[in-house]
Amino acid sequence: MNMEPVTVRQRRQFGDFVGRSQKGPIGEWFWEIDRVLLLLVTILISIGLIAIAAAAPAAAERYSGAGFQYAELYYFYRQLMWLGVAIPTMLVISTMPKELAKRFALGGAVCFLVLLIFVPFIGNEVNGAQRWLGYGLATFQPSEFLKPFFIVACAWLLSLRITQDPGLPVVAATGILTGIIGLLLMRQPDFGQTVIFGAVWFVLLMLSGVSGKLLGALFGGGIGGFVAAYLFYPVATTRINAFIYGEGDTFQTDNAMGTLTNGGFFGTGPGDGVMKYNLPEPHTDYIFSVIGEEFGLIACLAVALLFAAIVVRVFVKLLNEENVFYLLASAGLATQFAMQASINMAVNLGMAPSKGMTLPFISYGGSSLIALSIGFGLLLAFTRRNPHMNARDRRIG
Repeated sequence: MNMEPVTVRQRRQFGDFVGRSQKGPIGEWFWEIDRVLLLLVTILISIGLIAIAAAAPAAAERYSGAGFQYAELYYFYRQLMWLGVAIPTMLVISTMPKELAKRFALGGAVCFLVLLIFVPFIGNEVNGAQRWLGYGLATFQPSEFLKPFFIVACAWLLSLRITQDPGLPVVAATGILTGIIGLLLMRQPDFGQTVIFGAVWFVLLMLSGVSGKLLGALFGGGIGGFVAAYLFYPVATTRINAFIYGEGDTFQTDNAMGTLTNGGFFGTGPGDGVMKYNLPEPHTDYIFSVIGEEFGLIACLAVALLFAAIVVRVFVKLLNEENVFYLLASAGLATQFAMQASINMAVNLGMAPSKGMTLPFISYGGSSLIALSIGFGLLLAFTRRNPHMNARDRRIG
């Protein structure tokens, strides 16, 4: 009886399979998951807790003046509570089989698009913006949750053009979807989120291989839309004028930059910052400035490099990805993550007008934190190793 010789690679793969099967579902998940990404996001969450502990007294003092009595670490304890929901959510989603994760995201896209449509009619108004639904602890921002689901939905539609039929009008379909979401967000108003949705859609189109002429036309249209927003959209006009000409109320951006640089390279030390008490949102929009004051510009650079490391890790991992949908979905989720972090840091550095955007996994917030955890859970799910998938499944999913 003739038997082919067993190669070293085959023996190693067989040993890996036996080892995973003996460890059970958790062991198999830990073997398949990108442990570097998991470690990086864990470090980011830990930094966020330290930053919120530093910013919490300033936030508590500011809001206690409005008739509420907050303990100094009120927001820190609340963040711990939200993390108790967000971290399990991220881990559970990361354990989903890739096909189930895709279906979950597509269902979420439909659900939260419907909820976004209802915001103008039954939404809650806070600080002049109508972006939230619900009441009390159940208050949430549909657009935050829609972002990762929208990315996965667009990635799925655009992958059909490559794997099924190049003639499918999916580019137009995703464009219409992005336009509807943009109009709904502008009505709230939320110009910053509109920019993120549009930019991520553009990146997905670029990665999916649409023609250079179409990309050029869309880029030109985006510039035209930005100019139109400046001319005819009062929220954009006010913020851009304040940023470029110093017109109107520049209190937030001026104090953010002053707080950021007050600690020098090495910071004043934990709890010793004083400029943070002048910030309007030290625990959310301007927490990066609090990090700069109390832990120094070196710490700010480390945080920025940590965000960059996460994005680079994802794109390096995607270099060997053959499945078009997983490539587009993962790249889109990483792009959204990078853009949100970049915009928040740019605002704190005085390089962009104020947009009310949180710093991922560092800023305080329940709705934003859980939505980011869902997105990162999907990213971990789509970048998991799957040695049992055959070549055809790797290509088309």
